[in-house]
Amino acid sequence: MTLFKPTILALSVLAAIPAFAQVRLSVDAGKPGAVINKDVYGQFAEHLGTGIYEGMWVGPDSRIPNTRGWRKDVVGALKELHVPLVRWPGGCFADEYHWKDGIGPRAKRPVKVNTNWGGVPESNAVGTHEFFDLVEMLGADAYVNGNLGTGSPQEMAEWVEYMTSTGKSSLAQERAKNGHPQPFKVAYFAVGNEAWGCGGNMKPEYYASLYNHYTTFLKAPKEVRPKMIASGGNDNDTSWTDVLSKQTARDTDGISFHYYTLPTGQWEKKGAAVGFPESEWFSTVAGTLKMDEHIRKNVAVLDKNDPQKKIGFYVDEWGTWYDVEAGTNPGFLFQRNTLRDAVVAALNFNIFHAHADRVRMTNIAQMVNVLQAMIITEKDKMLLTPTYHAYKMYVPFQDATSLPVTLAGNTTYSMDGRGVPGISASAARARDGKVYVALVNTNPRDATDVTLDVAGQAAASVRGQVLTADAMDAHNTFQNPQAIKPAPFSAAAAGGKLTIKVPAKAVMVVAVEG
Repeated sequence: MTLFKPTILALSVLAAIPAFAQVRLSVDAGKPGAVINKDVYGQFAEHLGTGIYEGMWVGPDSRIPNTRGWRKDVVGALKELHVPLVRWPGGCFADEYHWKDGIGPRAKRPVKVNTNWGGVPESNAVGTHEFFDLVEMLGADAYVNGNLGTGSPQEMAEWVEYMTSTGKSSLAQERAKNGHPQPFKVAYFAVGNEAWGCGGNMKPEYYASLYNHYTTFLKAPKEVRPKMIASGGNDNDTSWTDVLSKQTARDTDGISFHYYTLPTGQWEKKGAAVGFPESEWFSTVAGTLKMDEHIRKNVAVLDKNDPQKKIGFYVDEWGTWYDVEAGTNPGFLFQRNTLRDAVVAALNFNIFHAHADRVRMTNIAQMVNVLQAMIITEKDKMLLTPTYHAYKMYVPFQDATSLPVTLAGNTTYSMDGRGVPGISASAARARDGKVYVALVNTNPRDATDVTLDVAGQAAASVRGQVLTADAMDAHNTFQNPQAIKPAPFSAAAAGGKLTIKVPAKAVMVVAVEG
């Protein structure tokens, strides 16, 4: 009996080792594609819940360390992401925001009610100047969303003049009196938000007429004039892209689009952020991969109406949306952020890269404490989420040149008769000259071997980071803020073949080394 024990033990160990499927990934480094605009990694900060107040803005008199009211810890963490762009003040909030309420001495600003998000008081403590303080601290560009829903052409035109005027107008002098003699740099300006819904329940034709009306009066010096954005459609609806690309092309740099991933696909009961079954991991992955289909359909419309590709397709709201955390204000949209969210983020990054010629800007919803947040705060405490780590891992792709990728023999992650690709991949040559490869394994149970071939460049090894965990809903807490974070990863070629072992439910970004 003793003689057989080692054999039985060896069989047990072998049975415990997962079988690795093998996928072949080819990258053609000699055929550069479109540049992946850094603004694809844009962020979104709306006056919603504690996304701005408490989460980022604590005021200059707070005991929490801050710079001109903005939390030093949050700003420092966001700078590590090289945040290229911030969208503000909404969202639905934008179409009830009157900019003059947010300038001048904070103690004299009117207090309003945030009717969209929780019915809580809106102090207007964060207004135009405070927002530009934030983006200047981050080294980011500004994307300002104008009030079409309850505003007027005059109000919107005066805001653009207040922000951008270089002359001696009364508005420019008022801006100087309020502490900023030089014009603000406004990279993008949108006319309204979700005009099909909370922005006014409009038809695209009616919105197009309003857009042309308003933009006629949005005047700024040519050298500082922002790129103008028309508020487009969502989900499967391409009618907004069709109408707007035909009727507003005279003064439109981009058409926006919104798509959120819900595990159940039902707004009434979306699904839990933590403690979810594998079926909801699968449905979330399958749901977020629809982004590719939505982009393809809208890009086909743009290619027909705008063959010169002057108009960009801006996904300026996207991310996961779950049932709110029990015990929190339902209007604050607070949800936990897990490994699943990092996988969703990375899958979308790879999709955006594949459409880099049209998708020139996106904004995840949202930066802090709201929906798929980068950061969660509680009083003076702060933690980084798995989504934050995904963004940081993908920093090399900002302004990188996309490269064609081909996956041969890809695995399929299946459940209940449905399947999604097991491996998602993207590659680009970054500004540092290196080729970077991003890999996502959607399968939460099985690891996969990926053999990498880079045409036009030697590939002796790869080095980078991998983000994974034992549990599908692994997340950081204030008690354990480092529960999930990236780990170093490297692999070297052997026998002329470079193989990367991608763990189950993992996000990986590596640089190719010769």
